[in-house]
Amino acid sequence: MSDATTMLRRNVRHTTRNPSALIMTIGLPVVLLLLFVGVFGGAFRQADYTNYVVAGVLLMTVGYGATTTALAVNRDMTAGIIDRFRTMAISRTSVLTGHVIGSTVRTLVSAVLVIGVALALGFRPHGDPVRWLGAAGLLTLLTIALTWLGVAAGLAAPTAEATAPFTLIIQLLPFLSSAFVPPESMSGAVRWFAAHEPFTPIIDSLRGLMLDTPVGRDGLTAVAWCLILAAAGYAWARALFSRDR
Repeated sequence: MSDATTMLRRNVRHTTRNPSALIMTIGLPVVLLLLFVGVFGGAFRQADYTNYVVAGVLLMTVGYGATTTALAVNRDMTAGIIDRFRTMAISRTSVLTGHVIGSTVRTLVSAVLVIGVALALGFRPHGDPVRWLGAAGLLTLLTIALTWLGVAAGLAAPTAEATAPFTLIIQLLPFLSSAFVPPESMSGAVRWFAAHEPFTPIIDSLRGLMLDTPVGRDGLTAVAWCLILAAAGYAWARALFSRDR
């Protein structure tokens, strides 16, 4: 944990000295929220649509944080910094743990900012403190899961450009879910995919917890998907990091 704390301080310093990472992780989700509320809010009742869309924007906030982590890990790999860390008397896992903790904290700060802007735009949640704790726990679990996948993608990619497929998938899947419109309004195969992809139960659970609406089986499904993605990302990242170049 001492080594992981050192790596966390390193990542925090890199974040503060990298304005593009701050804009991607913190500023862009707020811009997306303003865009969707301003563009699509007029087609619906704006207050209702603001309540509906916040959960989807929170998920995209987590996604952007994971893609930023993938680029940071890849930069460490390709620049040779991780090769130097391998020669030091430190825990190997501390390098990855520092990235994950730093990204999780950064993403959760961004999520708080998004909720603050949403409240200013008319977001009116009705969940009690227990439901808000549940929403925070689910969002944290999702952040850890996608961040470990981002770490693995960064380790697997030979260059920064090669992380693009991971970025594309993370940014595209929310649009094919219940993030911005109900799956029932979609057609054919798209509706089926939106109803069964991992992000839909997670978004519906976040929305239900914040708005005090029934969550049902979506809560268990959402937690299960987060645990599966976290385990897969962790195992993949450990396998990639253990190989000697």
